[in-house]
Amino acid sequence: MSLIIDKQKFPSPHPNIDLFHVTYYSSGLKVKGLLAEPKGTNLLNGFLYLRGGIKNVGKVRPGRIIQFAAEGFIVFAPFYRGNQGGEGFEDFGLEDRNDAYAAFDLLAQHPRVSANLIHVFGFSRGGVMALWTAIEKPAASVVTWGGVSDMALTYAERTDLRRMMKRVIGGTPVKVPELYHKRTPLYNLEEMEAPVLIIHGEKDENVSVEHSLRLEKRLKELGKSVESWYFPEYTHYFPPAVNRKTVQDLTRWMKIRGLERG
Repeated sequence: MSLIIDKQKFPSPHPNIDLFHVTYYSSGLKVKGLLAEPKGTNLLNGFLYLRGGIKNVGKVRPGRIIQFAAEGFIVFAPFYRGNQGGEGFEDFGLEDRNDAYAAFDLLAQHPRVSANLIHVFGFSRGGVMALWTAIEKPAASVVTWGGVSDMALTYAERTDLRRMMKRVIGGTPVKVPELYHKRTPLYNLEEMEAPVLIIHGEKDENVSVEHSLRLEKRLKELGKSVESWYFPEYTHYFPPAVNRKTVQDLTRWMKIRGLERG
């Protein structure tokens, strides 16, 4: 059964890429997302884009989705439950990660996505979503860029997010450690088979590089395939030219991993 309930054409800033506003099923909820399809009939790799932030912070931007689609991918970016007309409520990496799992399955159903070649990308809070998806689904590869890997560390570092995290998660890491543990993929990486690429600016004050260092250390302890690109001079956001080159480099990395898998 198709997961897509509704698919409406959306204005695209790129002449060779079609954009669609999609409504799909996730755990019985109607959730929204953005789908980018390069024109043509050829088979392409799938690309699951998992945004950061929560609610209106870190919204999916069409230009960013187009940027990845232009590298030769069918891209789908869920908005997560409760956003932009979708049902339900975000809970910061627990039940709402089902929206990412269903989005992965949606790409797997796409007639132009090569079988077994769906890559998962997470930015910021999306890093947690990407890692959980690669744990639960047969991803061809996973990339985290400035990605969160430890929810308790986020609470410790981001004093500006504490009120929101206490409300959404249900308390502090001291009072409800199990609820932070359940959202932290570091403890379940044994189950992940996909190769991982970690990208992080070392001056990042939104998500400290410690998140990536912990992820890299744990993956290496488990004998998993991991590569890391650290940028000493950059923060959470890279300058436009560096951003574009990094997108080209990471998508090239993904395609190589896809060829190895295929």
